[in-house]
Amino acid sequence: MAKITYVEFGGKEHVVDVANGLTVMEGARDNGIPGIEADCGGACACSTCHVYVAADWVEKLPKKDAMEEDMLDFAWNPDPVRSRLTCQIKVTAALDGLRVEMPEKQI
Repeated sequence: MAKITYVEFGGKEHVVDVANGLTVMEGARDNGIPGIEADCGGACACSTCHVYVAADWVEKLPKKDAMEEDMLDFAWNPDPVRSRLTCQIKVTAALDGLRVEMPEKQI
């Protein structure tokens, strides 16, 4: 289990416990977090679960694979360093304290 902080574009924070084995996207979906639409359901076929990972977490996460990199090209205002698709980040205890910020919109 990991405690993850989801920050809406306007600054409102949602701190939730997410079970190991789920994705960060599933944690948002299952807890009704606004700002992560997840239109493709986690298949890495859209960019509607795009977030900006807190700078101090970027190096702690597994690297992006080629498919995620490609999908991020379609995200709203992607950051080459901090942007991630939450459907591609599996939750483990090592992610306890992760902080992600939603973009202004999802496309």
